[in-house]
Amino acid sequence: MKTLKYIFLASIILISTGLLAQTYHLKSNQAELKWTAKKVGGSHYGFIKLKEGSLLMDHDQITNGTFVLDMKSISNTDIESEQYKKKLIGHLNSDDFFSTEKFPEATLNITESTPFENNEAKIKGDLTIKGITHPIEFVANHMDHKFRAKITVDRSKYDVKYGSKSFFENLGDKLIYDEFTIDVTITL
Repeated sequence: MKTLKYIFLASIILISTGLLAQTYHLKSNQAELKWTAKKVGGSHYGFIKLKEGSLLMDHDQITNGTFVLDMKSISNTDIESEQYKKKLIGHLNSDDFFSTEKFPEATLNITESTPFENNEAKIKGDLTIKGITHPIEFVANHMDHKFRAKITVDRSKYDVKYGSKSFFENLGDKLIYDEFTIDVTITL
């Protein structure tokens, strides 16, 4: 009888623990991803659409997550001239930058996270751009039904060479900084 009680108690604990873990399947309209890239004398920014994503929360901790970005959706919102905007987007889609014909998706897989403390958690994951994967770390904030993060990416690690001091010398005012940011807002 005692063994039966322990089995029953263990079952209740396992079931209740499983009920607290929740998987969220994200649609593109639940995420906003704003990119910002800087160059000598200025910057450009725009958006990338989330193709699909999932986030597994257990209590107050992200235990897993996968996000697929539609790299062909990259847009620009700071340039007013439609002609120049089209030229920039074409260049970002080209082999000089993200090679979106060959690599239409980028992915972020969350591999580790601290529990949220004061609405903040440290996240570790693997980011894949142009078929090249590197570890990445960032801080996420969680308040109400929103998650926010600023992810800094070193494009030189992903073979994005154009205008990079990591690959070319004497660029002068043609230099584009290697690091760009993605401001992420996810609404559940």
